[in-house]
Amino acid sequence: MNSVHGFVRPGFDPVRDAFIENFSKRDELGGACCVYLQGEKVVDLWGGVRNAGTREPWLEDTMVVVYSATKGLAAMTLAIAHSRGWLDYDERVAAYWPEFAQHGKSEITVRQLLGHQAGLFAFDEPVGRNDLADLDRLAVILARQTPAWPAGTRVLYHALTLGFYENELLRRIDPRHRTLGQFFQDEIATPLGIDFYIRLPESIPNQRLATLERPSGLAMLRGFPIRLLFDSINPRSDIHRALVVNPGSGIVHDRERVYSRNLEVPSGGGVGTARAIARAYGVFAHDGRELDLRPETLTALVAPPVPPTNGFHDDAMHGDVRYSLGFMRPSTVWRFGHDASSFGAPGAGGALGFADPTMGVGYAYVTNRMGTALTGDPRDIALRAALSSVLSEGQMPATIAAGV
Repeated sequence: MNSVHGFVRPGFDPVRDAFIENFSKRDELGGACCVYLQGEKVVDLWGGVRNAGTREPWLEDTMVVVYSATKGLAAMTLAIAHSRGWLDYDERVAAYWPEFAQHGKSEITVRQLLGHQAGLFAFDEPVGRNDLADLDRLAVILARQTPAWPAGTRVLYHALTLGFYENELLRRIDPRHRTLGQFFQDEIATPLGIDFYIRLPESIPNQRLATLERPSGLAMLRGFPIRLLFDSINPRSDIHRALVVNPGSGIVHDRERVYSRNLEVPSGGGVGTARAIARAYGVFAHDGRELDLRPETLTALVAPPVPPTNGFHDDAMHGDVRYSLGFMRPSTVWRFGHDASSFGAPGAGGALGFADPTMGVGYAYVTNRMGTALTGDPRDIALRAALSSVLSEGQMPATIAAGV
């Protein structure tokens, strides 16, 4: 049996039970789950193995790539910029980045860009690793892209491109012109003392990194929505263009070093622990004071997302998917948190991090055995169901309820 380590605060035993059952009933390989409640860590669990081939254990400080769950951490950097008065979500992107106005992009607002409504979901020219490593060169490429539709009329998942646009926008508005990855380290990771990197440094040894186990072809056929599966292999489909080509999500991996080093992919290349993700979301869910977040920013983050004129249906994901200010929001397709004020981001394979301001919860789950569910991995759902049972009326531990 796989070993499970960590702790749960008294009253949160159902979450530990669900985590243990993930190994015995839901085919978990290695993973971690962490929960902060009203600023206090109440769940911190890890277990299994970080490498299926060597059977090396998943340790307290093991980190793993979380793919699109990175988007939530990237969005936090822009929220801090908003709190400092550097960024207005309803201002035009070109007001901060004049070159962006090329090819019909002059009226695109920051809100539309962060809400996946800008029509910039794929590159229309080849983009390689050298382009991504040279941010000045990448900025020129980004600026000359042509939107696929008028901004604010449709929503379609900007799977990889969003982070590159966020990075350049942040470089423009930060007085020190830091990259998004460096800004995250300086302004979020270091103050909070967390292990999460949007630009993984050379100094991190391979032994701290979990290697991914991808689902088999049969598992994909059984678990992946058939329409989306066919779209993913159709080079003309929007989701294929967004995920597979120019430059492709595989850019975050490295054969010798597990994950790419010193390369920023803010929409899908973040590497870290569940503890780090939950800690960051916990600050956003509680009062934001540790990161000097203004109430106006926290209010903006929980406000209902502004729909495009054609509604929230995402033609790439084939469902009602809602995005706002860089985060995913709960919808009929993707439910998480206590209510509609929650915000976060899931990642391919099962990772999820979110803030639930109503309950004051920061939550994260990470794994190295990739699942095939798109709207909530069974392992994550079991953990969140257990957490909900604890936090439901009359069951919240008395010390937490009293603010002790």
